[in-house]
Amino acid sequence: MSLGKFDLQGKTALVTGGSRGIGKSIALHLAAAGANVVLTYARSSEAANEVVRQIKEMGRDALAVQADAVDFAEAEKVVSDTIEKFKSLDILVNNAGITRDTLIMRMSEEQWDDVIRTNLKSVFNYSKAVIRPMMKTRAGSIINISSVVGVAGNAGQTNYAASKAGIIGFSKSLAKEVASRNIRVNVIAPGYISTEMTGQLDENILKSIEAQIPLKRAGEPEEVANAVVFLASDAASYLTGAVLGVDGGMGM
Repeated sequence: MSLGKFDLQGKTALVTGGSRGIGKSIALHLAAAGANVVLTYARSSEAANEVVRQIKEMGRDALAVQADAVDFAEAEKVVSDTIEKFKSLDILVNNAGITRDTLIMRMSEEQWDDVIRTNLKSVFNYSKAVIRPMMKTRAGSIINISSVVGVAGNAGQTNYAASKAGIIGFSKSLAKEVASRNIRVNVIAPGYISTEMTGQLDENILKSIEAQIPLKRAGEPEEVANAVVFLASDAASYLTGAVLGVDGGMGM
């Protein structure tokens, strides 16, 4: 068996929401595997530029672009600018996402719409923007980041669960549309992952969550990123329409 199948040398990857947390780890791991990386971010240029700096230290090229994931025209521009700079776009990772958690009795229409637009419409925006150029080259890997909540549901997250379940249905349908052009579309459904956001939770809440995980611990962003590199690489050449749970067993 050759580990060369995980080599992404000469590839270009676009990661939405790539400035922090899981997205940052994905961007860095794709670069470590050999890819040049374009990452989008919503607000923190400092965090995004730090990711770019780290990637360039690896000897790869990188670019950070501030973009509204909900805006289709901006998605098209990010994709066209990426292809103009790097001459190809081989890997798309749709990672941008937000939460607005509350019980549906208290949930406002704005909280519902914000989550659906950011988490689900952004996947449509960037996937549609990359399909034509990927079809021209008859190659590509699209990896959409869903959630175990999109598989199993969770009280207080009807908006988030709907958006993440929608990503799964979208991905399976798109995979069937583009498989004949050698474009693969897969989903990663992370469970409870340690990030800056989850690090702010009360210690008792953390222990309660971890007790529900069969592996009895939170996952790390790197463990999601490793799965992305696998799905982006030739090692996953016969995988499309798959949902890979990186969740410590929560989705069983």
